[in-house]
Amino acid sequence: MPLDRALPRRAWHHLEPMHAVLYFAPEAAAEAGTLGYDLDERWPRYFAWRTAPLGAASTELATAVCYSFSPAAVARYVPQAWVVADPAKVLAARLRSVDAIYRGLFDGQLATAEFTELVGLARLAAEAAVTAGRPLAAANAALPWPDEPHLALWQALTVLREHRGDGHLTALLAGGLDPCESLVSFAAVGAAPAENFGGRGWTDEEWSAARDRLAARGWLDTEGQVTEAGRAGRNEVERLTDQLAAGPWEALGTERSERFMELMVPFFLGVIQAGLLPMQSTLGITTVPAPTW
Repeated sequence: MPLDRALPRRAWHHLEPMHAVLYFAPEAAAEAGTLGYDLDERWPRYFAWRTAPLGAASTELATAVCYSFSPAAVARYVPQAWVVADPAKVLAARLRSVDAIYRGLFDGQLATAEFTELVGLARLAAEAAVTAGRPLAAANAALPWPDEPHLALWQALTVLREHRGDGHLTALLAGGLDPCESLVSFAAVGAAPAENFGGRGWTDEEWSAARDRLAARGWLDTEGQVTEAGRAGRNEVERLTDQLAAGPWEALGTERSERFMELMVPFFLGVIQAGLLPMQSTLGITTVPAPTW
C-alpha cells in the first residue's frame, strides 16, 4: 500500500513535543545549571543540548545547522557553550534531563507492553533514516543507544525529528529562502506571529530587509502581507519537507507507522497537557497547510 502523503507530517506532529520538551522542562534547566550554564535565558542550554552531538561545534557550524537563527545570536552562545562544559558532559546531562522529565510525566506507563512496542517501532524508523546530507540527524544517529527504553525512545524521536529538520533546510534552500527570509515568509502565512521569532536574534533592520527582498520576489505585497505566489512558495517548501521526511515511514510501512502514532498519543498528549511547551510555538504545527504532493 502506498504511503499516505500526509503521514510524515502527522508523524512529526506526534513526535515533536516529545523531543522539544527538553528545551523547556525545569528538570533540563536544573541539569544545565549544574553544568554551569546561565539560566536567565534558555538559549545557552538550547544550543548546548542541540549541537552537542556534533562535538565542540564552531560558531559557523552551529549557524549552518541552526539555520533560522541570526549568526550574531549563535555567536553569543557558541563556542562559549563548550567553555562551560565539553560536549560529552552535555550529552550525559541531556540524557539525565530526559530521564527525569519522562519519569515525571509518564510514571507507570514506561513498563507496559504497549510502551515496549512503541520503542521498538520508533527505533526501527530511526534506524531506517538515511542521514547522508543531514548533519544533525547523522550526529544523533551515531550516538550509542541508551539501555533504558524511555531514553532509547527519546533518542529515536530525536533522530527522526532532526532528519526532518535537516530536510527542511534543504527545502528552504531549494525555495531560495535565506535564514531570515525563511522566518518572515513563515510568519506571513500565519504559522506564528512575527514577534514569536524574536529569540532568533534578527534585528528590526534585518527583518525589514528580508521582507523587502520577499516583496521584490512577489511573495509579499507592499503592506507585508503574503501574496498568492508567496503562499504557493511556502506550500512548496512544506511539500518538499514532507517528501524528504517520508523515508523512515516508508521503511516502516503504513500499518506500523499508523500503529506508532496510535501508541504515541498518550505520551505526546501528556507533554501538551503538562503545560511545559509554549502555547504557540514557532513551528507552525497547527497552522501549516496540509501537504498536497
